[in-house]
Amino acid sequence: MTDGPRTAAPTIAAVQHVNEQVEALSGRRIGLFGGTFDPPHVGHLVTAVNVRHALRLDEIILMVANEPWQKVGSRPLSSAAARLAMVEAAVADVPGVVAGRHEIDHGGPSFTADTLSALAQAHSGATLFTIMGDDAAARFETWDRYTDVARASTLVVVDRPGAPVHLSADFAWERVEVPRLDVSSTDLRDRVRDGRPLDYLVTTPVLTLITQMGLYREGG
Repeated sequence: MTDGPRTAAPTIAAVQHVNEQVEALSGRRIGLFGGTFDPPHVGHLVTAVNVRHALRLDEIILMVANEPWQKVGSRPLSSAAARLAMVEAAVADVPGVVAGRHEIDHGGPSFTADTLSALAQAHSGATLFTIMGDDAAARFETWDRYTDVARASTLVVVDRPGAPVHLSADFAWERVEVPRLDVSSTDLRDRVRDGRPLDYLVTTPVLTLITQMGLYREGG
């Protein structure tokens, strides 16, 4: 006894097509994680992968600042090209995390509000998230056009266990806790000048580039 004619099972290609249509309709979830990345270190990567997992983001862009306006003049900066090369090397094998060069291509001082506007145009319908550390969150209202940043994206505050940060209720924001790693780019630059090892504080490809390009041996 049968229940009538059987319907052919959907092919893998058909299922993938439907999934792509659903994704296109729902929009992608993209995180913007901007910084100087001079150099990028394991703390940046731990932050990126944990935020992506916690908020189910499709992609996180480590956007390399061309001229970080809050840091210009405070110390010598590595070239934008060198910093981009290090970020590209750092994320090459990290799923869902990519290097961003928009601010470098745009030129001049880098402002998150401008970058979010460009991302919104490039990824129509996407939901954007601006990722910042607890130290940056404490200074958020000093950012250029910070209200535009808050309107264009959901703010993501990354903090460490036992050190919660609170933003104004006027902003839409999420908190993501990540492991406490006491790693800073400042210390890494000092280590190069002092001849101390950077092993396991930066990825091996980044360490290779620092050596090849002769970075941080003198100056800031």
